[in-house]
Amino acid sequence: MTETCLTTEERERGTVFAPKFDSAGLLTAVVVDGSTAEVLVVAHMNAEALEHTLATGKVHFWSRSRGALWMKGETSGNILNVEEVLVDCDQDALVIRARPAGPTCHTGARSCFYRQIELRKGEDARLVLRDT
Repeated sequence: MTETCLTTEERERGTVFAPKFDSAGLLTAVVVDGSTAEVLVVAHMNAEALEHTLATGKVHFWSRSRGALWMKGETSGNILNVEEVLVDCDQDALVIRARPAGPTCHTGARSCFYRQIELRKGEDARLVLRDT
């Protein structure tokens, strides 16, 4: 990773990895199952979490609520093993293809996205459980 100032052309078309963190020092990380492409979790990474993820091959995040670095699965054992990391065009978001070693959500669900919003014309929306 580099702190290099890049032109828009260099950032969008070049080969230098220069993540663009927001004003809080974070970028968004979307983790998908490497086999099924199912979205497992969306969280945030700071530079330290990103460095740990790239160095260890285990997904790390920055917990905004705890103000701390954490490795997904450090207490449950349900780690996310990195298969591939993709960066978007302006380098402020990542998609991480991973192999989960168990449920991803702290609720025990396979994915954090286990509920669907049921669209109901003219009525309040409600949540329904998806098959997990």
